Amino acid sequence: MVGWESLFSGYLIFNSIQFVVFFILVLALYFSIPHKYRWFLLLIASAYFYMSFVPIYILILGFTICVDYIAGILIEKSSGRRRKMFLVASILSNVGVLAVFKYYNFLNENLSFLMQPLGIETNIPYLSILLPIGLSFHTFQAMSYTIEVYRKNQAAERHFGIFSLYVLFFPQLVAGPIERPQNLLHQFREKHSFDAERTWSGLRLMLWGFFKKVVIADRVAVLVDTVYASPSAYQGAPLILATLFFAVQIYCDFSGYTDIAIGSARIMGFKLMENFRRPYYARSIAEFWKRWHISLSSWFRDYVYIPLGGNRVAVPRWYLNLFVVFLVSGLWHGASWTFVIWGGLHGAYLVIGLMTARFRTTLKERIGLNRIAWLNATVQITITTVLASFAWIFFRATNVSDAFYVVRHLFSGLAVGFTGANLGMSIWEIIIALGAIALMEIVQLVQEREGKKEFILKLPRWIRATLYIGLILIILLFGVFERRQFIYFQF
Repeated sequence: MVGWESLFSGYLIFNSIQFVVFFILVLALYFSIPHKYRWFLLLIASAYFYMSFVPIYILILGFTICVDYIAGILIEKSSGRRRKMFLVASILSNVGVLAVFKYYNFLNENLSFLMQPLGIETNIPYLSILLPIGLSFHTFQAMSYTIEVYRKNQAAERHFGIFSLYVLFFPQLVAGPIERPQNLLHQFREKHSFDAERTWSGLRLMLWGFFKKVVIADRVAVLVDTVYASPSAYQGAPLILATLFFAVQIYCDFSGYTDIAIGSARIMGFKLMENFRRPYYARSIAEFWKRWHISLSSWFRDYVYIPLGGNRVAVPRWYLNLFVVFLVSGLWHGASWTFVIWGGLHGAYLVIGLMTARFRTTLKERIGLNRIAWLNATVQITITTVLASFAWIFFRATNVSDAFYVVRHLFSGLAVGFTGANLGMSIWEIIIALGAIALMEIVQLVQEREGKKEFILKLPRWIRATLYIGLILIILLFGVFERRQFIYFQF
């Protein structure tokens, strides 16, 4: 029998009984107390949620909240150079926190490497600290606030508690979506009554997110972790399967988190932005980034790419802007050269795609591919997925050496297949994983064709109820309940 102390011990990861109990209690209190106290309940609940991971790191959040709260007011009150000075101070404070906790050791290591040929020993001590969970997410959300105040797109928030809740809001605190103040701040002042239709909609989305996380992502993760833990022990087919499975894992893991975040917020009456739109149906890398981690790609577009000049500059500079943005995006994901290479690959994909656009159009016209719409779409989707999956090798590999080993041996020994390979999964478990992926793809194919409409609502009620019960049974029977953290928590 599970005791109360075990229910409230450990971190409140979405795919845990602790979070389910936590969310039910918060939800019950939220709709029971007067509207004027709800912001305080959510703030306390959000702080408790974050402190369930590493309690002391709430102080880091408190620091950035205080800095950006004061900066927003000072920016609004000031004019001329003083406004920019306060904005720069806010940005440097946020970037400084990231630099210390996320990039200090990376920069230290690379500085030591560069100084070695010169015979210079840096002797700068390394920091033995854990990266605060979701640091890049709530830092970028806080930065978007001061930037929008500076641009006069958002009034400075005077209510310290409401502003703190904007940064701390637990559904999207540790892995997004990265919200803009225009979308979220005002919602904390609006009164949300309980709505059955909205609740069912939120629960459907949460259920789908749980399916993607525990049935697909955490199941294929076993094979991915086994192969990528020691890639030199494999070649050919196991490396290909692990790489493709990781493409599925990271999508289901991250979009599954997003579904649960958006669904839980929706039940309480909050609308969070869409963060994924079936990215593996994209027909180009440019479209892929309009469908993948939309809140981050739009953040870099609005706050880095456009200020650099965007496409309103000479063509070489335009290409450079794109490449730089994706290099920075790679570094945002992690303090490692593997992430920088991953970002650089996507930047190169985009630039090469722009440079070859006319040639590819002419080629399709000559071979007649553009006259067969379904075949043209299939080729484009396949090429885009292969390119994205190849780049994921660098994202997943432990280091650059492992990544290049995988690249060199992807097509070696294909005749051997899986003979004698320890994949960490039995054939039966792989079949279950493939079946779950097929189910997801069928649903997503229908969603792609139906657009934003919830196609399931068109079905008779008894069919819907059967599908919900069936999905719950699939989760209970085939889910992997090992409290695996979400991949993007580390960013």
